[in-house]
Amino acid sequence: MGCSHDGRLPTLKKLTILLSLLGLAGVTAAMAWSGFGSVAHAVTRIGVLGFVLTLVAQLLVDTLLALAWNAAFPKMPYRHLLMARLVRDAAATCLPFSQLGGIVLGIRATCLTPEHSTGGKGRTVVEWPEAACANVVDITTEVLGQIVFVLLAVTLLVVGAGANPLVKPVVIGAFLLTIGVAGFIWTQQRGGAAVRKAVGFLGRHIAGQWQNSMMDGADTIQERMEEAWSKPRQIMASASLHLLGWISSAGILWLTYRLLGAQLNFPDSIAIEGVTCGIMSASFLVPAGLGVQEGAYMTLGHAFGIDPSVSLGLSLLRRGRELCIGVPVLLLWQSFEMRALRRRESATVAAAPDVPAPLQANEPANSVETTRVG
Repeated sequence: MGCSHDGRLPTLKKLTILLSLLGLAGVTAAMAWSGFGSVAHAVTRIGVLGFVLTLVAQLLVDTLLALAWNAAFPKMPYRHLLMARLVRDAAATCLPFSQLGGIVLGIRATCLTPEHSTGGKGRTVVEWPEAACANVVDITTEVLGQIVFVLLAVTLLVVGAGANPLVKPVVIGAFLLTIGVAGFIWTQQRGGAAVRKAVGFLGRHIAGQWQNSMMDGADTIQERMEEAWSKPRQIMASASLHLLGWISSAGILWLTYRLLGAQLNFPDSIAIEGVTCGIMSASFLVPAGLGVQEGAYMTLGHAFGIDPSVSLGLSLLRRGRELCIGVPVLLLWQSFEMRALRRRESATVAAAPDVPAPLQANEPANSVETTRVG
């Protein structure tokens, strides 16, 4: 399961555990600093109906993100991509994984195609190279939209909050992210060796139980990448829809702040959400951005005159929303996995050749032949 032969956890898993503990300590420290009573009051102020409203808004954004994915891969069923996207996000936010672990489970969910995702027209087989390509390209187009969103947010932050110490590092981070994405796109188009190395890394350190299948498909994934990037209109449509999804996530932040009683206009909401997303992208190894998200919301909210306890309450409500959506999604996905496993076992048993029953201990060897001839 990905452990080394001497029983020690790989370095990446150790780092993930360490960052998780530091993140939890950061969240606890932020709550203690803001006051547990104030934070609890902010969280309960939204009410059950308000929380359900934010859940519905998040699900609408998720459908938009699946539409963005489908724009880049129109041949894949939309409902199947929606489920795979939900699994990928749920794994990154609800499980003790970094975003890299969420990507691996997203690839697995893309390979698994439930019958209902094809509209009752039978199962569609999605092979590992195609699923990996679809996830990597979708993440890349999402980052392309994110870059525009972060730059827009920084501009609005300067206009709305004036000089802010977070502006300069976020701009530098967005610039470096742009360079990194450009190199990543080039790698997907022409860097076959680099893609194979990345697949090998994922197979050795993150997806040990799927290592063989991942390595077997590493030689064909480059062809899938080149085919996907040879359709610029689909790529641009996907990136544009992702940008709209990022702006919609700022709308959820605006709605939550309003339900918490904070007065914040929509451009300022874009500034807070966009800069927070930029900061969290730089800390992608931290599972679910523990501690990072809370600190960013509190700092940016304070720049717009919002009490830190309210911003911390907003962050906790976001985590609650992610759990309420993510946990049922993961349970549903596991039920699909179990059904698929049972189907494979049944198919294996049905395809097995007939084996004659073993001879009784006191039965002569030629009695079987005598019975068959006679």
